[in-house]
Amino acid sequence: MAVPRFPIYGYLAEFHSGEELVRAAVRTKQAGYQVVEAYTPLPMEEVSHALGHHDGRLPWIVLGGGVLGALVGFGMQYWISVEAYPLNFGGRPLNSWPSFIVVTFEMTILFAALAAVLGMFALNGLPRPYHPVFNVPLFETASRNRFFLMILSRDERFELVGTRAFLESLGPLAVEEVPH
Repeated sequence: MAVPRFPIYGYLAEFHSGEELVRAAVRTKQAGYQVVEAYTPLPMEEVSHALGHHDGRLPWIVLGGGVLGALVGFGMQYWISVEAYPLNFGGRPLNSWPSFIVVTFEMTILFAALAAVLGMFALNGLPRPYHPVFNVPLFETASRNRFFLMILSRDERFELVGTRAFLESLGPLAVEEVPH
């Protein structure tokens, strides 16, 4: 296990509104901080854009799941119809692909949906029953009416005094240390 660089997990700044959080997120990214998290009581796409949280891996995972599902669906029917239990109905060839389309399509959708759910869980690091930010009493209002921005100590630009001063310059209601 790697030894943490700093004795804290990061600094958490509380903001009164979503607009203040978006402005703070933009200024934080402009200042060069890269490892930043935001917590809001409602979905805010502007915050994700301001922080640059654009992960393009999920569509590729879903595509891979869909292709795998199509191959499994078609392959299963081919194996059953041609190899395992060949029956000739009405003089059709054993590999009659038009009759395989419905099951192949359904398996494509099923595997793509499962890949989307599992990929989302994996990329979001879920399930996560514990996070250091849960130890901060200030964070209890996160799901009700407050907006939070956290700069993590593993950021290259993080400094104990400098980062706290930067967050305080953004005009938050409060800035708290987040213990490990």
